Amino acid sequence: MSLQDPLNAIKSQAKSNALYSHRDDSDDELQQSVVKCAEERKAKEGEDRLERERKEEEVRIAEEKAAKNRKRPLAIVTPIIVACIAFAIVLTTLIIPSQKLNKAITLIDSGDYKAAYILLDSINYRNSKELQGKIKPQYQIALISEAEIGSYVFFGSYEQDNNTSNGKEDIEWIVLAKEGHKALVISKYALDCKLYHPSMSDITWETCFLREWLNGPFLNAFSVEERNSIIDTTVTADKNPSYSTSPGNDTTDKVFLLSIAEVNKYFSSNEARKCTPTDYAKAQGVWTNSSLSTGDRAACWWLRSPGSLSDHAALVLGAGYVDINGRGVFNILGGVRPALWIDCGADNYGETGCNQSPAPSARETA
Repeated sequence: MSLQDPLNAIKSQAKSNALYSHRDDSDDELQQSVVKCAEERKAKEGEDRLERERKEEEVRIAEEKAAKNRKRPLAIVTPIIVACIAFAIVLTTLIIPSQKLNKAITLIDSGDYKAAYILLDSINYRNSKELQGKIKPQYQIALISEAEIGSYVFFGSYEQDNNTSNGKEDIEWIVLAKEGHKALVISKYALDCKLYHPSMSDITWETCFLREWLNGPFLNAFSVEERNSIIDTTVTADKNPSYSTSPGNDTTDKVFLLSIAEVNKYFSSNEARKCTPTDYAKAQGVWTNSSLSTGDRAACWWLRSPGSLSDHAALVLGAGYVDINGRGVFNILGGVRPALWIDCGADNYGETGCNQSPAPSARETA
């Protein structure tokens, strides 16, 4: 080995040590740089978080203010709405009905029962329905006074649907004639069925059971006010146009049957004379012998005129034909179509009144 070789080795080792020393310094600088970046990033994240929290707080505060602003008008409007609703309830349940009731009372006192009845029908306040019921007869008579010949009106009540649990039904009538303030009406339906007389004997309208029933028990179909409006009528003893059978004597009745002459006068065709019995009349056994266009059976109904024999009475058959020969008064349960004259005299009923006692003072019953 030469003296130069150790010297070279020493130099090489010195270079190597210098290189490692330089590397350590670089590593320290890099590490410091990384730490510094991490700290800066952490600081930035902290700033960002604080900024977000600040903005979120601003949004929250803004929303709270908006909510308070919304609640303020709502707090003002709500009582107003409640007050309006309360007023509407009072208006519709108390004020308006009270005004209508007072108006109806004024109309009744002035004799305008029709307008009063219609007004009372629109309310249910205090005793309005009771008052309406009391003036119903006057209301119906007012309608009758305005009705044209051939039109239908209501007057009185009688069992018709064969269901007694729901009370009697209003009787519907056909207006046959009008004379001054009087109106002649006949029931639209055969209301009941009866024997003309309960025994086979010489009989006339004057002495028959059916006349007694119509002017006795049947009058219960009418109120006192309604009965006072039914005129006591002279019922002529019309003869049978084809037979000399005795018709008996004229009578005075509130309720009667049409004669042969009258049924031909007031009904122009067989079709017009066809008559539907009520369910009650059917249940009682009314005699039917023809079908109506509806499929129901048409009732045969009694007339007051005598038939071909003294123990027969004329009637209208189900097909509408007038049977002048008649049937035995004890043989069939013929349909009953009452007829009567109603007085709607203006002198006793305001503009279209009826001859009856005035209704109880409305102001006393209100």
